[in-house]
Amino acid sequence: MKWKAVLCLFIGLSSFAYCQQGKEEAAIIKVLEKESATWRAKDVEGHKDCWYVQPYSRILVTNPNGQTQDIPPSSKQIMKPENMGNGGFAVNSNYKMSISNSNAWVSHDELSTDAEGKRTWSYEIRLLEKIKGDWKLVGQSLHIYKREN
Repeated sequence: MKWKAVLCLFIGLSSFAYCQQGKEEAAIIKVLEKESATWRAKDVEGHKDCWYVQPYSRILVTNPNGQTQDIPPSSKQIMKPENMGNGGFAVNSNYKMSISNSNAWVSHDELSTDAEGKRTWSYEIRLLEKIKGDWKLVGQSLHIYKREN
C-alpha cells in the first residue's frame, strides 16, 4: 500500500514540474516574440522592456558575409526608432530551451520579412534571466545566413 502512495506522490510531483516548465517556456516565447515585433515596429519602450542589461551582457551578430558585429548592450537602453527594424514581421520556430531556476538559454530559427517583402533568415541563441518575476533578455547571438533554394 505504501508503494502506491509513493507512486501517486511521484506522479503528482512530476506532473506539477512538467506543468511549471510549460508555463516558463510559454512566458519565454512571449518575451522573444514581443522583442521581435517591437524591433520591427520601432517601439522603443516595448523593446527596452524585453531587455535587462547586465555587466556581462553581450550581443553578437554575424552577417551572411561572415563579418561579426559586437553590438554594445548599452544600445538597448538608449535606442532610437531610426536605428531599429524596417517594419514587416518575423516568424520564430524550432525553439529549443534549457531552463534552470531563473536562467534560460534558448535557440530558435527566425524568418524576418521587412515592409518591402525582403526575407532574412537567422539562427539565434538568446540568454534570459528572470528579473523580479519576469523573463528578460540579457544577451544574444544571432547568425544571419543566405538561404539556398
